[in-house]
Amino acid sequence: MYEACFNNSFTNELVYYVLLLLLLLISPFLFVWELIVAVRSSFRRSENMSGKVVLITGASSGLGELMAYEYAKRGANLSIIAIEEPESRLEQVAHTARELGSPDVLFLFADVSKVDECRMFVEETVKHFGQLDHLVCNAGIGPLYSIDIDVTKFVPSMDINFWGSVYPTHFAIPYLRKTKGKIIVNASAAGLLNPPKLGIYSASKAALISFYESLRYEVSPTVTIAIVKLGFIKTNFISAKHSNNTTGVRLRRDIDTEIPAMGADACAKAIVYGVCKGETSITQPRFIKAIFLMKFLFPELYRLYNKYIDSTFDKLRKG
Repeated sequence: MYEACFNNSFTNELVYYVLLLLLLLISPFLFVWELIVAVRSSFRRSENMSGKVVLITGASSGLGELMAYEYAKRGANLSIIAIEEPESRLEQVAHTARELGSPDVLFLFADVSKVDECRMFVEETVKHFGQLDHLVCNAGIGPLYSIDIDVTKFVPSMDINFWGSVYPTHFAIPYLRKTKGKIIVNASAAGLLNPPKLGIYSASKAALISFYESLRYEVSPTVTIAIVKLGFIKTNFISAKHSNNTTGVRLRRDIDTEIPAMGADACAKAIVYGVCKGETSITQPRFIKAIFLMKFLFPELYRLYNKYIDSTFDKLRKG
């Protein structure tokens, strides 16, 4: 019935612009709707985490560590996971979390890219605490991609960023169904924005977004999924030192010297606050949402924005 509209190039374009115009015309009403939803959520009762069990991957540093502290302040029991390395601070994180109010903290060393180890730490968590309420899939790596570097060196990005979340989710779902729990996924705004120099990282995060957006309809309403889409956050992740310890492009200066970044403490607070308020999509800093709209509504403007990001990375490489 509608095929003729899309077979003709003129009518095909016309349909696009008519729909775009309609969207712009109703956007004030959509804005009010979003505002009402935001106001209502602020009055929603926050989930009481006292005595509940939270499993966090990638918890030895960065946002994983800070989210562990936020949950600890709320009285949650913690199971924190990180890969075993000589410089790992996981035991210290566990000690700090106990001091901040967590009744019990289990720390386990595991590689999230290995399916058997993911099965192990989920089962060990449930064996130790008897339940699981929140699964926070946070572990990730982000080397800067370049066509001048051997592409096989970027394979771990997909193994850790994608499978490192999917594996523990698969094993945790039966337990989360019993507690009507939540899955929190650090998927990154890069999964939608695809910035320059982050091609492999963006692809892994885009895969996460697609997987969990699909999965939420399979496990809802018993299990809630919150997808976190972050911009640049002031952690070691965006430091020049971090880039020099990866297989990707090396930087001479930290990313946040040129590109606005949000404080890690504030970001961790916002994530845990949003999760406990029942939010299913969390974007920080908030202005990133405007860039999402720019990309999909005004692609030519967005290309100029990405050219700016690309030139900025070149400046960071040169120092």
